[in-house]
Amino acid sequence: MRALVFLLILANLLFLAWTQGYFGSSSDPDAFRLQQQLLADQIKVVARDEAPAESVKAEKPVKAEAVAEQCLSLADLPLADSGRVESLLAEKWPAFKAQRTTLEGSASYWVYIPALASKQDADNKVAELKKLRVPEFFIVQDSGPYKWAISLGLFSTKEAAAARLDALRNQGVKSARVGERNAKPATAQLEIRGPESQVDSLRKAIAELLPDGRLLACKKPAMP
Repeated sequence: MRALVFLLILANLLFLAWTQGYFGSSSDPDAFRLQQQLLADQIKVVARDEAPAESVKAEKPVKAEAVAEQCLSLADLPLADSGRVESLLAEKWPAFKAQRTTLEGSASYWVYIPALASKQDADNKVAELKKLRVPEFFIVQDSGPYKWAISLGLFSTKEAAAARLDALRNQGVKSARVGERNAKPATAQLEIRGPESQVDSLRKAIAELLPDGRLLACKKPAMP
């Protein structure tokens, strides 16, 4: 009986020693896991429910680099030539865009006596004008269809020229008439904008199309 009591007491002591960790184990379950970690004191938390910084940077969209642009100007173009340039750009140079500005033509008008056969005939006509007391006139001596014609006045409008003609006819000048002089047709100016890397090639193409065209850099707007 004493032996049985002794065995029970020994068993209780052994169980108590085991629970207190005297045999290399512990009742704390986390204590065992900590012992299994390698360099646990060097572990650092880098984020809590957040993507790493490198991933965030990688997900940002990459902006396309701005393409250098240049502006070129073609001025005083006949309307037909400006249309040819616009067609060239549309067909072969779509990266370039042209903006057209149309400039209205202008003309002056003169009252004149048509060209006479010779200088002598012109001098004779001038003598008649002097007798009629016509105040202004001169003989055209430049070569061309108006050589030996007699100019009786140059005007900016057709109405002013017609009024001059009526006054001369009242003075007895019957051969005078009104005509257009130094007419300037309508022209166009093109501003062409596109990638700077293709400008040299475009210059060559336009030079082949319009040998007399002057392709210049656009004028910068004046500072206020």
